[in-house]
Amino acid sequence: MKQGILISAYKDLEHIEEIMNFFNDDFIFYVHLDSKIKFPAGAIDRIKKHKKMAFFSRAYKTNWGGLNTLRSIILLAKEALKNNEIGYIHAISGGDFPVKDSRYFMEYLLHNKGKEFIETFSLPTNRWADGGMNRVHYYNLYDVVNAKRYSGNKIIQSALKAQKKLRIKRKLSADLPPLHGGSTWWTLSRECVKYVIDYTDTNPALLNRLKHSFCSEEIYFQTIIMNSPFKDKVTNENLRFISWEYKHGSIPAILDEHDYSAIKKGDHLFARKFESNFSSGLKNLIKAGYDIK
Repeated sequence: MKQGILISAYKDLEHIEEIMNFFNDDFIFYVHLDSKIKFPAGAIDRIKKHKKMAFFSRAYKTNWGGLNTLRSIILLAKEALKNNEIGYIHAISGGDFPVKDSRYFMEYLLHNKGKEFIETFSLPTNRWADGGMNRVHYYNLYDVVNAKRYSGNKIIQSALKAQKKLRIKRKLSADLPPLHGGSTWWTLSRECVKYVIDYTDTNPALLNRLKHSFCSEEIYFQTIIMNSPFKDKVTNENLRFISWEYKHGSIPAILDEHDYSAIKKGDHLFARKFESNFSSGLKNLIKAGYDIK
């Protein structure tokens, strides 16, 4: 059984190379880079020509919070399904890094074959502001402007404030399935991913309705899977180590070598977030623990 790894990224191509180099040849990579970001041509060529690279795309401008992040994941998933040897598919960001070696990945998923590793909870939920329903009840303009810029975030927040003041609220069709949410990042069986992609092709209403929502990638896969025959196979565990504290200017935390002991505990396959300025020592500790070929 081979495994596919989908990477949605917008920076640090050397880090992506490190991820690919960490795994053996049973792992096949599908990468989408944000089309609005400029990269050195040589760095992109190295990624595209890597022996483990099966598909590379810059199809979408992926603003944080916007629908194009989800579209890029769907695109990569469709490509991964073209390889019939792939049994499990992992969705990760360009800020993730594996914390177990190739052999562990293989043995763990063979032992747990048929299980679906994705975080999920029904909406509304007390885990998200306003129960998470503000994500879909209002027009969120993240694909229109860049929320990471002060001016863009101000436009988005002003638009939300105006909608609430004017009592503008987008309805959810009764034809849509009950909504579920959870982490963007997952490890799913080929069969489960195929179900989501087949649903996407035959039932476009959900994807269309999530346009101008907020972080639709944290709703889409969960909603389809939890309204499918695969719901009873869901573990509600996505096998990712994430520290939800403020560190190195970020929530979730940017990890460093002080997180190594915590990462080594449990069945995590990946950890996030990694940034070169802070996480190089941690990556060295992880790589030193395995015979990487």
